[in-house]
Amino acid sequence: MGEQEKDLRRGKTGKNSLKRVRDAVRVYLMITIGTLIYSTGISLLLDPNNLAPGGVSGISIMLSRFTPITTGTWILIINIPLLAVGWWKLGRKFIIKTIYATIMTSLFTNLLGSVTPVTNDLICAVVLGGIAVGTGIGFVFRAGGTTGGMDIIVKLLRLKYPYLKSGSIFLVLDMVVVIVSGFVFQNLTLAVYAGIVIALDAKVMDVILYGQDEARLIYIISDKHAQIAGRLMAELDIGVTYLEGEGAYTEKDKKIILCASRKQRSPEVINIVKEEDERAFLIVSSANEIFGEGYKSYWTEQL
Repeated sequence: MGEQEKDLRRGKTGKNSLKRVRDAVRVYLMITIGTLIYSTGISLLLDPNNLAPGGVSGISIMLSRFTPITTGTWILIINIPLLAVGWWKLGRKFIIKTIYATIMTSLFTNLLGSVTPVTNDLICAVVLGGIAVGTGIGFVFRAGGTTGGMDIIVKLLRLKYPYLKSGSIFLVLDMVVVIVSGFVFQNLTLAVYAGIVIALDAKVMDVILYGQDEARLIYIISDKHAQIAGRLMAELDIGVTYLEGEGAYTEKDKKIILCASRKQRSPEVINIVKEEDERAFLIVSSANEIFGEGYKSYWTEQL
């Protein structure tokens, strides 16, 4: 092997190593920011107002009322056995980021615990706390980690029972914590508000992870399919697929246009169809999830 070729290989290796370092710094910086935002929601908004928003953080808030151990420390204590099982069952790659996120969450929660709460108004605490928690978790998830706790439990349950839906498991576990908090704080109103926090942070987290992907699935049956498809692609930049069909009455072959568009753009699709063929037949339905370019990624890990 010549010296020039060796130099080229060393150069490529160096660039790859530098890229890996940059990627790692970016990932852990995102996790750090996410855990800081998450901990801010817990320490400055939810914890001071006796709001236990499900999960390990909610359990930790309740336990801190009966012991001298702080909420942040309880988060770490509860997560230690879960992380150990997660390392065994889920693998090193997944757990390393989660360990880092758990430690940072515990650290930030304890540090911010000594700061004066942002508000004592329950409505403000619910809204701002839900947004902060959802945003923080969203950042951590986008970096490929989790905040530990229930996330690990859900993954383990899905390994054994893959037919269970993650969202349903999270909801059941969180609601158990919320119901218990009503008894711990002897206040039904606080439990109801904690339930609202769960719903709000779940919505915010989805927006952070996937964006507003509400969509419409549209079927168009028209003799002017070529004109309509051309305009949809050119004017709205919407992907179009032809389905082969046959009229039951006419027994003639037909091309059916299938396309998906974001909810707010669907009126534009309908207007184009009307302009090209007022007699066109349209079926418009809601699409709960769409994977592919412009929507959710196939490879986004679903907890």
